[in-house]
Amino acid sequence: MTPDHGELLYEGKAKRVFASADPDRVLVEFKNDATAFNAQKKAQLENKGRLNCQISARLFELLEREGVPTHYCCLAGETWMQVRRVEIIPLEVVLRNTATGSLCRQTPIAEGTPIDPALLDLYYKDDALGDPLLTEARVHLLGVADPAQLSAIEQLARRVNGMLRPFFEEIDLQLVDFKLELGLASDGTLLLADEISPDTCRLWDRRNSNAEDRILDKDRFRKDLGGVMEAYGEVLKRVQGACANPRNCL
Repeated sequence: MTPDHGELLYEGKAKRVFASADPDRVLVEFKNDATAFNAQKKAQLENKGRLNCQISARLFELLEREGVPTHYCCLAGETWMQVRRVEIIPLEVVLRNTATGSLCRQTPIAEGTPIDPALLDLYYKDDALGDPLLTEARVHLLGVADPAQLSAIEQLARRVNGMLRPFFEEIDLQLVDFKLELGLASDGTLLLADEISPDTCRLWDRRNSNAEDRILDKDRFRKDLGGVMEAYGEVLKRVQGACANPRNCL
């Protein structure tokens, strides 16, 4: 079911954003598009939008109950959610609890090395530039965030990590690393935005010791492992078992 919506405001690789009747809120549609390597690899995966939307809604509400401010308002359909309108800060904030991916390609750190406290990396959100890794000095040079905002971003990201890690452990998932995006509401409030799903989190099945079979996230698509939607479906099944049904706008 498609909710009533206004004009298309923005279309990204995984979502579309539409105006709503409330100027302070927008409607987000989760697409079935799958991309990797800065959209050099693309595919359509049936049911992906629904799975990511349903997982994200439950995790946003979980964080909200623990006092984390998010843009999420309610579900507006199987693949739709209503969220507060925010101005996205052009930073991708990555928290790494276990070494894998680019960290291991770019350093001599071995795959699977635990990282405590979690490593926080900042990337400039710009597809044309390949989302480059930033230093704090470069963040300041670009004017992306002032020191106070940057401190608030790090504190919020670490709070999210501190809540999601034990939650996922309870459902036998290891939160290896994840990406967050944040935005500013019209009143200047810093809010967690975008989504929290297997598209943005690396999740390993703690019930499976096989290095490939344990992967329940977008790496299955990146690495051509197959079973992408089955993996996402397993994540939703476990999240549903631990969370109440999300709010519905309808």
